[in-house]
Amino acid sequence: MGRNHVRILSSLPGVELVGVHDPDPKAGELGVLVFDRLDDLAGEIQAAVVAAPTVAHADIGCGLLRRGIHVLVEKPIASSLAEANRLLDAQGDRVLAVGHVEFYNPAVQALVGIGSPPRFVEIQRLGIFSPRSLDVDVVLDLMIHDFQILQALDPSPVAEVRATGINVLSPRVDICNARVELASGCVANLTASRVSSERVRKLRAFLPSRYYSLDYHAQEIRGYRLEEGGGGRKILPSDLPVTRAEPLLRELEAFVAVCRGEQATIVTGAAGRQALETALAVVEAIKQ
Repeated sequence: MGRNHVRILSSLPGVELVGVHDPDPKAGELGVLVFDRLDDLAGEIQAAVVAAPTVAHADIGCGLLRRGIHVLVEKPIASSLAEANRLLDAQGDRVLAVGHVEFYNPAVQALVGIGSPPRFVEIQRLGIFSPRSLDVDVVLDLMIHDFQILQALDPSPVAEVRATGINVLSPRVDICNARVELASGCVANLTASRVSSERVRKLRAFLPSRYYSLDYHAQEIRGYRLEEGGGGRKILPSDLPVTRAEPLLRELEAFVAVCRGEQATIVTGAAGRQALETALAVVEAIKQ
């Protein structure tokens, strides 16, 4: 992800990419100035993206925030709620955003934009195995995206969590199914896997008299609605218009705008913590 952040920030209008700090020697291949010490880089910047292993988010993020630097930290916000709380406590009047990039998928934005919470949600996020992000299980690596999107669709508290998960190709949970019920009565059935033979990323939302099927990759939403009238009951197409765009570009544009004091929607530190809390509840449910 760090490489992708560099690619976009280096060409974002009104942004000067000062450099990166990374102990990996391959960082020199990014074509930007590499700082050996984080403190040296911090002295030259107003905002930073923390794309590091999850266990390092709190220490790096807190140090930057206390220096008055705006921070976007990759998801999950931290590896524990205590570490997430440290980041929120260190925020002060600085911007603290969390890199839930799927929230910026134009199809997700279109679905959130209808403003009507669903009654039932089914989400599949299946991926092919990769050695990336094996410091966390599939719940914190992939499924946490969907917890944040679920809370954007319906912000009511989590009432009940049931889950099962197993490790397949790594020492951590590689595939998980969770049932999350919200206080509103909305129920979500979520499946996440990083050991699948194909990549599937879909969300289905059921509302009174309406149904939407969202394809994350295609960035499209197919919809249907029930219409009742003198001619009887009809099921009619009701697709939502979506303008394709790169989610990470949208995420970074929103972060920069908020850092400038402009109006934009970001995934706040508090929202990132809430998604982490749900994810950790699922992890605990798997152990039971």
